[in-house]
Amino acid sequence: MSFGTGYLSDPQAVGGGERVGALQLVLTAKTFQNQLKVGRFAQLKAGSLDNFDGTATPVPAGVVLRNVANAIESGGVVDATIYDQVEYLRQGLCTVDVKAGETPTQFGRVYISNAGDANDGLATATNTDVAVNAEYVMEIQTGVWLIYVNPAPGDIAAHIADAVGAHPASAISLLDAAGLTSATDVESVIAEILGYTPALIADPGDAGAIPVTRTGNVAITTGAAGETRTLADPSAVGTRLALSCDVHGGGDAVITVATAFNQAGNTTITLNGAGDYVALESVQVGGANVWRLIVNDGAALA
Repeated sequence: MSFGTGYLSDPQAVGGGERVGALQLVLTAKTFQNQLKVGRFAQLKAGSLDNFDGTATPVPAGVVLRNVANAIESGGVVDATIYDQVEYLRQGLCTVDVKAGETPTQFGRVYISNAGDANDGLATATNTDVAVNAEYVMEIQTGVWLIYVNPAPGDIAAHIADAVGAHPASAISLLDAAGLTSATDVESVIAEILGYTPALIADPGDAGAIPVTRTGNVAITTGAAGETRTLADPSAVGTRLALSCDVHGGGDAVITVATAFNQAGNTTITLNGAGDYVALESVQVGGANVWRLIVNDGAALA
């Protein structure tokens, strides 16, 4: 290793493209673009290690490393007429040149300039530039930072850009070691949980069937004449249903329940005034799911 104007122990003498530490993944490219820029990010393009050049969808390869025969702060380019191979850092600590005007922060994410100009390949802190799985560690000198590069486990950029619905929860399996649900995928579990999350359930209107698949409040509105609703047996135990008279237009709402909802054997609920309220909870009786009365405030039961 040769030295230009400083010692290796003097960090101010270190330019971009210097590997740091002992744990790195350094690769060698025998096919590379002439005048490859040291201390900058290079891309893999058509099987060749090339400078960034404004390509629309570049594949970051790593940081081009300084040839150990050159001065430690020399930077420069790799002359393909002299060298038949070049090393680049794929993983680990190294120094990199930073685009002028950028203000990286310690442990902030690293991006790559790729506007098709003289700054291509320089590190930036601008999140609209090319993303790379690396972070800034410390500033070595003005325009040079020590960074840690770690290859992404997959195509993160493509994954982030995926359309909504590209990765459905139904495709994610569930390990239910405690046996809390019969569901086997996340989508089914979410649907199950939402069924017990209180919500406003739409009034089905005169002669309509009140939904029995989730917990919530059915706020009933009646007209001038009497109206009816039906309530089937619950689809699962643990569901709570609040029936309230939101607006009483003059006619009562008679709700007929499929199975008796109390020990008295009542099967109808009549809401005959605004504010009437009945709360039911689904339980298992005799092996079947049925409703049981929790609260009655103003309604007539029969």
